[in-house]
Amino acid sequence: MTVVDAHQHVWNLDRARYDWLDADAGPIFRTFEFEDVQSERQLAGIDATVLVQAADNLADTTNMQRVAAGNPDVAGIVGWLPLEDTHAAEEALAELSADTHIVGIRSLIQNQPDDTWITHAAQDASLGLLAQAGLSFDYVTNSPELLRHVPGISARHPDLRLVIDHLGKPPIGGTIEQRTRWKELLQSAAENPNVYAKLSGLYSCVGDMGAWTTESVKPFVDDAVDIFGADRLMFGSDWPIAVLAGGFQRTWMGLRAMTADLSQRERDAIQGGTAIDFYRLVVN
Repeated sequence: MTVVDAHQHVWNLDRARYDWLDADAGPIFRTFEFEDVQSERQLAGIDATVLVQAADNLADTTNMQRVAAGNPDVAGIVGWLPLEDTHAAEEALAELSADTHIVGIRSLIQNQPDDTWITHAAQDASLGLLAQAGLSFDYVTNSPELLRHVPGISARHPDLRLVIDHLGKPPIGGTIEQRTRWKELLQSAAENPNVYAKLSGLYSCVGDMGAWTTESVKPFVDDAVDIFGADRLMFGSDWPIAVLAGGFQRTWMGLRAMTADLSQRERDAIQGGTAIDFYRLVVN
């Protein structure tokens, strides 16, 4: 079995601008290089990694390309494009496509002041470009409500492979009503077989990020398995955000514990097979 971390970040404060990252972020307000987590990756038995964008600028993508060039364990990069400018996105896509590490695109849509931003005409046209190029789209949100746009995107772009990061931020620690609403939105999104999801970033939505337990998170993982099945779910460490939630080992081993009752075939899919298929990774 090949184990893949389908959602890891690196960032370099000297090479790119991260508008969301400042002193209030505490221990993650610094540069994080791939080497900083290498020993923990090896301890967890991870064979390959997908680096995911952390800033809405091409400098961040260029930094990930630099990291990938020097680290054979990086099997893929989810970069960034200016989706709101279709012409500029098309030009940038032509350049990025020359790098075989580029397997998908993401934009921090949850940071946009307009929660319908991703549905605007220019952005929608840019998503069409991704589908044509055979690239996937990582859909990130800080609230389950943004999941309501996924069915429409899927309908307009039936060939676009889309993965919902962090299960769409389920209301861990919230109310029963909030969980019910999240499940409804996730089930609607999952009706398109080209929509997948990541078991990543699953921390409490209230209070201390590090206060989560496997008992508090597992019901949401079970919901995701029921909705998507193992063949459309994948593990992601969400490092170095995971530092705020207890660290790489605690979060990764927590995910393994939450899926321990699945069959070996299902665990193999979630821990690597799904990511390889979805991102079309070539793993050494």
